[in-house]
Order: sequence, then C-alpha cells, then structure tokens
Amino acid sequence: MGAAEELDPSESVLFYYATEFRAARRLHGVSQREMARQAYISPSLLNKVESGRRLPTEDLSQLADHVFGTGDRFHRLWHLVMRYAYPTWFQPYVDLEGAATVIRSFQTVLLPGLFQTERYARAVLAPGRPDSNELDNSVTARLERQGVLAKKNAPEFRCVLDESAIRRPWGGKEVMREQLERVIEFAQTPHFVVQVIPFEGGGRPGGDTSFSTLSLDEGPDVVYVDGFLAGQVLAEPEHVAVAYRTHELLMAEALSPARSLDFIASALRAL
Repeated sequence: MGAAEELDPSESVLFYYATEFRAARRLHGVSQREMARQAYISPSLLNKVESGRRLPTEDLSQLADHVFGTGDRFHRLWHLVMRYAYPTWFQPYVDLEGAATVIRSFQTVLLPGLFQTERYARAVLAPGRPDSNELDNSVTARLERQGVLAKKNAPEFRCVLDESAIRRPWGGKEVMREQLERVIEFAQTPHFVVQVIPFEGGGRPGGDTSFSTLSLDEGPDVVYVDGFLAGQVLAEPEHVAVAYRTHELLMAEALSPARSLDFIASALRAL
C-alpha cells in the first residue's frame, strides 16, 4: 500500500485535501501523469501532494476545480490548508496581514518575507528544517503568503532595511543577486517605499529588533515583533504607538527612497 492510501483524512486539513484530490482525480479517470502535465509540474511532485507530503498551490487547486468540475471546492480547501500551514503563533499575523491597508516594516538581517524569492527563502529557512518535505512546505507557504501583494486592494508597503539585510548573501552570490533584483523591482512600483540605513549611520532607533506594524480598516492596529523562537503580535495602544514612532525615526535616519534604490543597485553590482 502506498503512502497516499495510508493517509488518515481526519488527521489534518492537508491529509483531507490530499485524499479528496486523489479520489476526485481517479473518479474522473485522469492519470497522475496527465494531471501533472496540465499543472506544469512533475508527476513526482503531484505524488507528494497526493501523499500529504507537499502543500498544494493555488494554481493546482483552481485547475482541479476546472478539470473535475467541482466549482470552487478545491480552491476553498486550499485556503483552509494554507491557514494551517503556518506555526500556530504566526497564523494570527498572517490573517491580519491579509487585511492590512498599510504595512510598515523594519528588517535588520533578512529581507521581508513578502519580498523573498524562492531560492532566498529556501536558504533562509533551511538551517532550522533538516527534513526536505518540511522545508519545501515552509517555502511554499511563504511564497503563497506573498499573494497579499497581488490583490486588487494590496496594502502599501513601507520598508526600512538595515544595510546588513542587503549585504548578507543568503544562499550565495547568485541567489542574492536575484533577490536584490526583486527588491529593486518592488522599490520602483507605486505601492512600495524601500529605504536603507547604511552602516556609516552608526546606531539606529529600535536597536536590533525587526518588527512590522499593520494598519487595519477595522479593529486596532497591531505590531509584530520577531523573537528568538517565536514572534508575537501586540495590539496594546502603547506598544503600537512606540512602534509607529520608531518606524518614523528609522525613515528619517535612512537614505531617501531614490538614494536607497541607488544604494541597493550598487550592492547588486558588487555581487
């Protein structure tokens, strides 16, 4: 008996999706190889999805609804799968991020997850995830989360980066070149403001703590603060006020958006 047949659909949302997907494919007489061809993925990857070892993508879920004539069933299931793909402590932030109108971020060592390329995200996430399937799922979840920036009412993103975030070559020079090209691309679009605080600026407000604030249409604004083992979402007005003030000071200390773009381009050329 294969791994797919041994799945218990009651064990997790991912396993339920996998068993339902496999059952629908078989019911409609579509081979795994043919389904993979239509989805532009390898049969081995589709086999991992049907075995509950890899997260499905939104594109695959929408294709399944089209091929199997299931309306939007798998697309709706995909949203549920993604909801439980993140650590429990991080899920509240992901939900709020999807409802944000403005995101203000300060990053000291890493580029924001919403900016990350697949290879950069893999390099960043790999050290704490020796299991390849766990790593693949973590990368998929991070990339799917970036869909918030593609929405019709995408939030404004105002990001301040310490120079360390653009100098540390996660994954090597080739990966970092690709990543900095992505940052430059974002920085040239209307919804994004990217600024850099160079090393020569000395100390900076906020110290070495990365954080993000979310402005919301409904409910109180919140701040997310990175932690060693887990981050935390804070909604107390005094904490949010300090975060907003700190971010304003960071923007004042940073290079202008135009000079920051030149600075990032210079770092890219140095690679």
